[in-house]
Amino acid sequence: MSKDDGVVLLIGSGWRPYREYLLQGLAQHLPLWLIDERPPTWQRRYLIGSSVVGALDEQRAVADRNGLIEAALEVAKDCKVAGVLTYDELLVTATAHVAERLGVRGLSVRGAENCRDKARSRAELSRAGIAQPRYAVVHDLEAALEAGARIGYPVVSKPRGMGASVGVARADDPAGLKAAFEVAERARRAGPPVYEDGVLIEEMVDGPEISIDGAVFGGEYRPFCLARKHLGAPPYFEEVGHLVDAADPLAADPELQELLARAHRTLGVHDGITHTEIRLTSRGPVIIEVNARLGGDLIPYLGKLATGVDPGLLAAQIAAGAPPSLEATSRRCAGIRFLYPPQDCRVLEVSVPDPASVPNLVQAHAMAGPGTELRLPPSTHLCRHAYVLAVAPSRGECEAALDQAAALVELRYEPLDQDEPFQGRPW
Repeated sequence: MSKDDGVVLLIGSGWRPYREYLLQGLAQHLPLWLIDERPPTWQRRYLIGSSVVGALDEQRAVADRNGLIEAALEVAKDCKVAGVLTYDELLVTATAHVAERLGVRGLSVRGAENCRDKARSRAELSRAGIAQPRYAVVHDLEAALEAGARIGYPVVSKPRGMGASVGVARADDPAGLKAAFEVAERARRAGPPVYEDGVLIEEMVDGPEISIDGAVFGGEYRPFCLARKHLGAPPYFEEVGHLVDAADPLAADPELQELLARAHRTLGVHDGITHTEIRLTSRGPVIIEVNARLGGDLIPYLGKLATGVDPGLLAAQIAAGAPPSLEATSRRCAGIRFLYPPQDCRVLEVSVPDPASVPNLVQAHAMAGPGTELRLPPSTHLCRHAYVLAVAPSRGECEAALDQAAALVELRYEPLDQDEPFQGRPW
């Protein structure tokens, strides 16, 4: 393939261990052109070209949207741009503006903003009568306490524009809500200013949580990866593991599929890949949030290992206007487990097992090197020191491999002084 066939623009590339599998899939369909904050290194083998735009975070992307558009227009001078996409939560809105300016297929600005802004998303879904938690958008503690009393405890406090459960906490009473509101406020202030206006107080709905990655093409929604989510200790919602079973009967549940399709139509998502979080409650499936990008935590990669459906290829196909390849070619179970320290600490050493030493273990990686400070919620979130990933013929075999591998991970550390001030971001 050459750029004469048209290129897909990718905005941002992410961390190699988490995202390289996506570039592999993206590059299968059309030539890939990367717009990122620094010249490519490991990405180069998948690219036909690249552009550098400086600091590429959400605050910059919102403030300097024209810079991204100009970079895309420069590419368009020399070759046909077939589509534009990103898999980075912080860049979905800016990417939608780039696609709109170039007049190519991609997530619409309306769809991106409806998903990215949790308060806006709640309002749209409420107007359509779609099942979701009862909620209120508040701007101070007094309003938060009023909302908690009106909704009824337990409730969940969350920032308006953060992802990966950063700043999200459960409260069982007014005292707990005061603490949870402070966590959400801190995360809100550390996030992009465009989403600083307000904190959500939501009903804490019962039941296990799942996530669904789905493809939307020409307005038609189809799921392709359903993951069972494992959460850490309350009151926080750290995602400590995910399991994708190709034989999971819930993946074909008609009630769930209709809820997902209605939500996407309501939010204005016409073309693209999304990651939706659902609680399976006593009153049926309830939408927690819809994200306008592929799932994180290697969830789509687990789906690829379990079903054979390549999420990177799907994203490129949709961006270029081709029907996505959603037919499963495998029926296995894939899972990931993230390891957290027992207390706030400074890492001395992390050792992980050789995958060959554990049946069905595929990967085992350290995520923190010597000298790294790891602080548990509420100081920070996602303070992981390692992960293990397994693929097996059945769910039981997969979970057994994860249990065995996790027990073999060793963390050497020194405790951090609890009085030592921490000024960093909450993620």
